[in-house]
Amino acid sequence: MKFYKKILKPILFKFHPDYVHIVIVKLGKILGHWALGRMILRKFFFYENKRLTQNIFGYEFKNPIGIGGGFDKNADLIKTLPACGFGFVEIGSVTARAYKGNKRPWSVRLPEDQSLIVNYGLKNIGADKIAQKIRNNGRSVPLIINIAKTNDITIKGNYSIADYVYSFQKLQEKADIINLNISCPNTGDGVLFCESPELLDKLFLALSKIEISKPILLKLKPDIDDNTLYKICDLAEKYLFIKGFIISNLTVHRENLIHTSLGSIEKFRGGISGTPVKDLSNDMISKVYKYTNGKFIIIGLGGVFNAKDAYEKISLGANLVEIVTGLIYEGPSVVKSINKGLIELLEVDGFTNIADAIGCKNK
Repeated sequence: MKFYKKILKPILFKFHPDYVHIVIVKLGKILGHWALGRMILRKFFFYENKRLTQNIFGYEFKNPIGIGGGFDKNADLIKTLPACGFGFVEIGSVTARAYKGNKRPWSVRLPEDQSLIVNYGLKNIGADKIAQKIRNNGRSVPLIINIAKTNDITIKGNYSIADYVYSFQKLQEKADIINLNISCPNTGDGVLFCESPELLDKLFLALSKIEISKPILLKLKPDIDDNTLYKICDLAEKYLFIKGFIISNLTVHRENLIHTSLGSIEKFRGGISGTPVKDLSNDMISKVYKYTNGKFIIIGLGGVFNAKDAYEKISLGANLVEIVTGLIYEGPSVVKSINKGLIELLEVDGFTNIADAIGCKNK
């Protein structure tokens, strides 16, 4: 981590984050393709401890730290990321039709706030090509496929539902878990299923008419009001194939940026990631866990940079934790560091396994 933060990060941060991400994905794809490359990555970044192992949905998660949706958009790093120590991998968002991305910049660093402005707009190669790609890629950890609505302003209402259903049917058998991203803030029509429980009910009804063989999670955004949040939880209880939530997506509100001048970034569109999302995410995790009595699986996302951040989400009710911005700011060894730190925190609280800590602050 010292090498990354003192030497590599200052170099990478001299270049635009859009180009850095492209280069990192290409390099990671090459390393992951070869057994020797994966072996080198494991030597530096892999850490394993049985106390971090959980069985969720019948899959073994060797540790609770996964990569969040939006980093590996096109399933290029399915072999690479596990070698870097991740206990599970989420790819996407994937949409029925390919989308080249919103107008650049796709991302802007806000280092003073350990944050990013993200405005990719669901850039991906489309469900058909992703399905083919995953078929040709073996994997060693559970795979979550993040499905969203194609970023096209002409796709609305019932057409939006058909768009989701197409991707779901195309990708379900390629995934271990499906994440329905109902909350991306960077799409053209601005209509989010997580803001309309009525529209979401129609989507679930459509899904209920097809054969569902994989657990489904819902990705929520942190900006919805409590009344809407609890309506979504009630819908999840109604449709038994909904097994949990990913909390949370980007926030559209920028008032949580403490050190960044809002005037300096007003020309940049997009949602906010990282530290400004942390408290919003934690608050929603706690609310969902308490409202549903812990019956749903929760994956915590937003503002995780170290073991303390991850453990806080777990203690509030998250079964698993994802990182994206934390990886960018802290470097590839952050996963190993977090997992080692989780073992130390379990020792302090006297827990035998990470699962014992889930929701401990809300019990």
